[in-house]
Amino acid sequence: MTAGDKAVLPRRRRRRAGAQVRGVPLPLLVPALIGLAFLIVPLLALLVRTPWSSLPELLTGAEVWQALRLSLLCATAATAVSLVIGVPLAWLLARVEFPGRGLVRALVTLPLVLPPVVGGVALLMALGRNGIVGKWLDDWFGLTLPFTTAGVVIAEAFVALPFLVISVEGTLRAADPRYEEAAATLGASRFTAFHRVTLPLIAPGIAAGAVLAWARALGEFGATITFAGNFPGRTQTMPLAVYLALQSDPEAATALSLVLLAVSVAVLAGLRDRWMTAG
Repeated sequence: MTAGDKAVLPRRRRRRAGAQVRGVPLPLLVPALIGLAFLIVPLLALLVRTPWSSLPELLTGAEVWQALRLSLLCATAATAVSLVIGVPLAWLLARVEFPGRGLVRALVTLPLVLPPVVGGVALLMALGRNGIVGKWLDDWFGLTLPFTTAGVVIAEAFVALPFLVISVEGTLRAADPRYEEAAATLGASRFTAFHRVTLPLIAPGIAAGAVLAWARALGEFGATITFAGNFPGRTQTMPLAVYLALQSDPEAATALSLVLLAVSVAVLAGLRDRWMTAG
């Protein structure tokens, strides 16, 4: 291929792309634009209705920083819990054949579609003072989880864990298992091969899953308010503060929502390169 032919190819591709855009059927274009507007207009409305002049005053209140600090700490702790138990679980689902693996995978992903309030009720039934596990924790160790900060972490980890597991499992399935097999032939145990070979290979997937889990934990509402309650300074996270402020001070609720929106945009920006590469 000559240099002239190579220069012509990009122009041809641009013309074909332009033709495809111009040739979009109207029955597809109209609902696509409606869908785009449906997603964007509420976010624009939030920006338009934000009281920018009083924003610093609204965001410097003690309760706001208390809720923000608690949200960041609990989301980070929930992500750490998800990493500790989620990465091994993802490895088990991706690398080990065992009876009922499909059922286990379905149960792991169930919190993705389960209403968060139902998840909170399920946590109460399991870990509450009269729960099937919680009563033993209370009797043996005097440990009570509902309506505590630890309860917030557990509720957030419950809804965030599937995001991490799905991301890491997908990365593990894409990784070449021959590297682990080569390490095994050199005398490494499966655990040594995992943390010396596999873990560095799947680090980007773990990082992406951790960010998604952290963002999901930060925005959790239903399971948190059901299992941990809404006590300022102890269990009131940012989403709960938004809900409470909306009833008495809509401007404060809008300002708090803007903070969560900014965090979401930052998460999207951080994962954009990974998604673009995957695309």
